[in-house]
Amino acid sequence: MLYGRTTEQERLTQLVAAARAGCSGALLVRGEAGIGKTALLDWLAETAAQPDPEHGDDGRELRILRVTGIEPEADLAFGGLVQLLWPVQSRLDALPEPQAAALRAVLGTGAEQRGPDRFLTGLAVLTVLADLAEDGPLLCLVDDAQWLDQATAEALLFAARRLAAEGVAMVLAGRDDGFSAPGIPELRLNRLGFEDSSRLLADRGRAPALRSQIITESAGNPLALIEFDSARRDQPHQHAPLPVADRVFSAFRSQIGRLPERTRLMMLIAAAEARGDLPLLLRASELLGVDLGDLEEAERSGLMYVMDGTVTFRHPLIASATYQGSVLARRIAVHRALAEAAVDPDCRARHLLAITTAPDQDVALELAEAAARARGRTAYAAASGLFRHAARISTEQETRAAWLTEAATLALAGGHAAQADRLAQEANPLQDDPAVGATIASVRAAVVFELGDQSEAAHGLLARVGDAATPETSGMLRTAAAYGWLAGDEDTVRAAGARLAAGGCTDPLVEGLERLCEDDAEHGLPLLAGFLERRLDAPDTRDVDEQAVRMLALTCGTILGDDEAALDLASTEVRWCRSQGIIGELPYALDVLAQNQVLAGRHRDAEASVTEAEEIARDTGMRQRLARLAAVRARIAAIEGDAQRVRELAEATPEALCTGVDCAGVLLDLGLGDFDSALNRLTPPPPGPDRYIWLSLSTAADQVEAAVRLGQPERAEEALRHFENWAAAGARPRTSATITPWAQAVVLRCKALLTDQPEHYAQALHLHEKGGRPFERARTELLYGEWLRRARRRNEAREMLRSALTTFERLQAEPWMRRARAELQASGDHLVTARMLADNLIDRLTPQELQVVRLAKDGSSSREIAAQLFLSPRTVEHHLYKAYPKLGVGSRQELVLLDL
Repeated sequence: MLYGRTTEQERLTQLVAAARAGCSGALLVRGEAGIGKTALLDWLAETAAQPDPEHGDDGRELRILRVTGIEPEADLAFGGLVQLLWPVQSRLDALPEPQAAALRAVLGTGAEQRGPDRFLTGLAVLTVLADLAEDGPLLCLVDDAQWLDQATAEALLFAARRLAAEGVAMVLAGRDDGFSAPGIPELRLNRLGFEDSSRLLADRGRAPALRSQIITESAGNPLALIEFDSARRDQPHQHAPLPVADRVFSAFRSQIGRLPERTRLMMLIAAAEARGDLPLLLRASELLGVDLGDLEEAERSGLMYVMDGTVTFRHPLIASATYQGSVLARRIAVHRALAEAAVDPDCRARHLLAITTAPDQDVALELAEAAARARGRTAYAAASGLFRHAARISTEQETRAAWLTEAATLALAGGHAAQADRLAQEANPLQDDPAVGATIASVRAAVVFELGDQSEAAHGLLARVGDAATPETSGMLRTAAAYGWLAGDEDTVRAAGARLAAGGCTDPLVEGLERLCEDDAEHGLPLLAGFLERRLDAPDTRDVDEQAVRMLALTCGTILGDDEAALDLASTEVRWCRSQGIIGELPYALDVLAQNQVLAGRHRDAEASVTEAEEIARDTGMRQRLARLAAVRARIAAIEGDAQRVRELAEATPEALCTGVDCAGVLLDLGLGDFDSALNRLTPPPPGPDRYIWLSLSTAADQVEAAVRLGQPERAEEALRHFENWAAAGARPRTSATITPWAQAVVLRCKALLTDQPEHYAQALHLHEKGGRPFERARTELLYGEWLRRARRRNEAREMLRSALTTFERLQAEPWMRRARAELQASGDHLVTARMLADNLIDRLTPQELQVVRLAKDGSSSREIAAQLFLSPRTVEHHLYKAYPKLGVGSRQELVLLDL
């Protein structure tokens, strides 16, 4: 029976009831040691397994999966996930092949090969849980989550955050200071009050007169109440002014100390083995001269249980008290026996590590082999720890340096940047191999980049390279140039280029970036176009190329202004990331895709892309990516005239990353008629990378229009000159990746504003007809319509203005709609005030519903859609059923008829 947990029990009951009704959810139960987390999970497992018609039980049996974190196995790659999924491994065959392969590698039932992405395993866990829930509701219980290995914790949390409509309830229990689960609702267990504590002691037969002192000493901790009550029975005059947790621990040690020596040895073997693996425990105990019968006293005293081939301590503190209460020599002897008895090489490696008190190359090699296996299962945090341990007991300096470097690389891949930096610093003085040194420098640069200082990351790489490039360092210089460009640091780009040139190395990417830093778009853009074409011809290189260079390659289409190519390239990259489960790299690809979707006038698509990118970036710890995504949302808000949203995004974006949001602010000011603010908000960036980001390029036309309306056209001359040079360079048909006609059209529109010559408008509209950037076309039509109305050519004006208004309405560009309607009224179109905003189908859908519906319309099955969007098939169906009524359809077949 549980005392004082009525509220908590009701919340857990509701969670399970929701799962029975097909609505998934996750909950973290948090509290101090002994507060009753395990007891609450035990109660839930017992009650949830019973039929419950009152809470929507449909008669289907509820299945329970359970895993308990084990402290000594915190570095054992996917140890917790193996425990959870081993009973249901037969369901792996139903998963998409990349996911099935990832879980087979985890369970050791498939080929051991390096996985593409650590979060693919989390997606596979989500899919297998959803698949199990197809047979009936599923309850997943995770106890002692603070002791889960990092790889298991990441996979379970990735799945938990994406549970929606599968019929899965996941409850995790962890200590206050040992487990973090951002995004998961929490249920905190408090200590029991006096009344509930009294009831507990009364049920244990404690007389009322003796309860108060026990309650005071235990401070309402349920485990302490029980143990202090037991201790009073054995030692009625014992007093100990220790903290509650320490006193409970001490009580367990005293109880263990009264057991026979052979029983204590068997308990120590079980505590050191930790997993409850009875066959292994018996093999090790035989080597130490004890056997299962020696556990009888521990079972009789209620400290341990042996059931169904598993040895279990009643509470984790009992195992800790057993282990810590033993002398070092005996612990070493037990671990040696366990290592000798182990069949699993990873288990053997763990016990060898525990007995190694001095450098030992043989043990180090076994640890390194275990690390390599963990790396192959994408358990990067575990692999990093094992390589670190191997390095520290290695007797060979060169090997130590290599292993510490690999540990640093894996820590970075696992999202632990600070730890990666510490390991790289530790490896640096040990290495004398240029290749290892280059790797260390690259890791430290990547750490700095991840922490937000791209410029410092570039400088770190430059410091590693001499005055002239060598074949070994040319790749580092290219990465330095990419970091420098992404940081807006043109000096770094120039320095990298100079060193490449001094070494006789040519690199079209770096040379092209150098040219753009000098504002030489005429020569720089064709070099970037050539670089991009070569990458497109060799897509396999992206598996091994530097991350920064890959990021920049994806951006090249936007720098070139070729929207169609950029959109296609970004879409291809997103599809590739989805098909391969490369979740960690997906946010950047989605960011570039969203940028180009905005330029193509597909605002709802862009919002869906940004929403997904933000969710993944939060899960993968990409703080900088979250900040950069604000530029896309700010651009959409600026077009729609949402000043409050633009202001909120500006306030939330770090100053070093706010250029994109500031550019959106210029467009907002222009749309709202605040021309002075539009012209003064943003100082034109100097020659360099900031001039070539997609929003900076777009802002030139905004500044020209604001300057003209203020009667100060000279203030926009520099911005227009830069934009015209860029457009002219791209317009030269020297490569297949030439800038599309929209750029030349915008230049002509600006000239029409400055010269008041209408033929420029006509030429601009002719170029707009070739496609690209509908918002820019509508702005040209609006300005030309205004000119035509002033020239009293009202019929022509109305044609232009109606076309502009149609586009503005589709884009929900409220300020621009108001301008177009006012001009139409002034031109004599009196029906415009009665026009209603067109009812756009996609505006009825949430971003995720839109993604799901589009894929379903194209013929993808729910399982295929789930694999692409990192959802469960049941959640996909849930989104479809919510979308159908909004769209006025009843099936997938009817979706084909809709224009989405």
